[in-house]
Amino acid sequence: MTRKILMIAAGAAVALVSGFALTAPARAQSGTVAAAMAAGTVGEQADGYLGIVGSVGADVRAEVESINIKRRAAYTQLAGQRGVTVQDVAAATGCQTLSSRVKPGQAYRIGSGAWQTKSGAIALPAYCATAG
Repeated sequence: MTRKILMIAAGAAVALVSGFALTAPARAQSGTVAAAMAAGTVGEQADGYLGIVGSVGADVRAEVESINIKRRAAYTQLAGQRGVTVQDVAAATGCQTLSSRVKPGQAYRIGSGAWQTKSGAIALPAYCATAG
């Protein structure tokens, strides 16, 4: 991704984080997904979406899918407004989420790497540094 695209996408990400797209349901604040996040079986990913870390029940899986659908809809809307790709908006939001919303003890994943548990600062992907 180019620096210009990332900066545009980062602006969209800030709007997402502070606006409608990452409202309580999209931030996984419901009891079911919040409990799964606390247990380490659901986590945030650098691509801007939630992921399943381990074995979860059908109710958790369905809620994660629902949240991700809402996130994708918001990313799609903002991408259209900003003239960037949905993937750029999602990745910029992923950077913001990993740097500011993942709490110690919660699971996260960078790219297709292994799931990790936050115990300190998260080593963000290189493209995150150019987005700021």
